[in-house]
Amino acid sequence: MRAALGVLRSLKIYYLHGRRSRMDAFYRAFLAPGDLAFDIGSHVGDRIGCFRRIGARVLAVEPQPVLVRTLRLLYGRDPAVLIEATAVGRESGPADLRLNRSNPTVSTLSTGFISAAREAPGWEGQRWDGAVEVACTRLDDLIERHGVPRFIKIDVEGYEAEVLGGLTRPVDTLSFEFTTIQKDVARSALAECSRLGYGRFNAVLGESYVFVHDVWVDAAAIGRWLDALPHTANSGDIYARRVD
Repeated sequence: MRAALGVLRSLKIYYLHGRRSRMDAFYRAFLAPGDLAFDIGSHVGDRIGCFRRIGARVLAVEPQPVLVRTLRLLYGRDPAVLIEATAVGRESGPADLRLNRSNPTVSTLSTGFISAAREAPGWEGQRWDGAVEVACTRLDDLIERHGVPRFIKIDVEGYEAEVLGGLTRPVDTLSFEFTTIQKDVARSALAECSRLGYGRFNAVLGESYVFVHDVWVDAAAIGRWLDALPHTANSGDIYARRVD
């Protein structure tokens, strides 16, 4: 019952109609009809809906069994959406997923994320009250199976650098979530992006779908911005673009 209520809570939050037009306009900068997008950490699939409204094909990747069932109910009949029930990391193999049944958006493979949240203001009341063994694969393996995407979105609750560690073939643009309780993970993810050859960066706070910088900046500049960000900013996404 707790898991079902958690999913309903997420559906209510992430499918608010007021967000849809802003989201669609924002992602049209990265995707066009017919493009392939990877949605790593699909949760309840609001980004899938956005990418499909743009006309892109979507590989949706989600390890939580209850959310995989939700995604199949919502998008399983769409031939342009493929759903893989797996986690993504640096290595392939089994992995332990810690579940937050009341708030499944913060279920995670990262024990460091859970430790950071337990000590952080604003995260009171979060409980990781279950665990399940899931399969884990690499971004390189997904590309081998499904083709090279134009855009990769990564939202995996403190495991972003590990996901990027399994990528050796950079795509045009990617994004990864960051939290202010784990700026060290964001810095590690930035280092992985630099290894892959990404040279231009920007960021969005929360669900604003507005870039914080008027122009794309280098890794050092986005790192300084991240370091100066107050704890109350909570979370956002960093976008990385290749420099040809």
